[in-house]
Amino acid sequence: MTTSELIFDKSAYIANLLVAFAQTQPNKNNASNQADSNDISAILNGDGNAFAELIKRYQDRITAKMWRFTRDKQQLEELVQDVFVEAYQSLRSFKQGFPFLPWLMKIAIRVGYRHWKKTTRISKEISLDELDESVMSNKNIKPDRAAEMLHDLLANLSPKDRLVLMLTYFEGCSTAEVSELTGWSRIMTKVRLHRARGKLKRLIERKMSI
Repeated sequence: MTTSELIFDKSAYIANLLVAFAQTQPNKNNASNQADSNDISAILNGDGNAFAELIKRYQDRITAKMWRFTRDKQQLEELVQDVFVEAYQSLRSFKQGFPFLPWLMKIAIRVGYRHWKKTTRISKEISLDELDESVMSNKNIKPDRAAEMLHDLLANLSPKDRLVLMLTYFEGCSTAEVSELTGWSRIMTKVRLHRARGKLKRLIERKMSI
């Protein structure tokens, strides 16, 4: 495949690479900065195949990140593809010498946030029985089910509220890390986190009182 063909049909190219690596064994170790730098240099010099190495190296990490934004497997695949497509298109803006993964994760956050903005809804119809005392006090509730219930509740919040809660509590990010990932100031990050927690608390209380 020539460079011109790769640029012409990037989405299909990325999709094919993702399928090709879907069954590969996850790479437990982060690739060195030097390996990333070598691959990026090769890509910018017209070697389209070098991008396959970056996908292979980071696909699992990006998939895990995008799972925070959707529980739909088809949407998940599309979001992962979108992350790598945007990374490819923005690669010339990457500053060589800096770690590649944090830069890629910022793109993932942007893609996930845009997905939430597109799919935001005022409220979602969920069974309130699932949130009553019998469920909330049931220690035997399956973790997957509990995660689904929380995901449904968070869907009632704005994308920014969901994002700050997800990064803080699910990802374990500090205020400084959330600020770095989102581009918000630290003060704004703290304010949004405080407001988001309050909104979620009121939402749960409202659901429980019906």
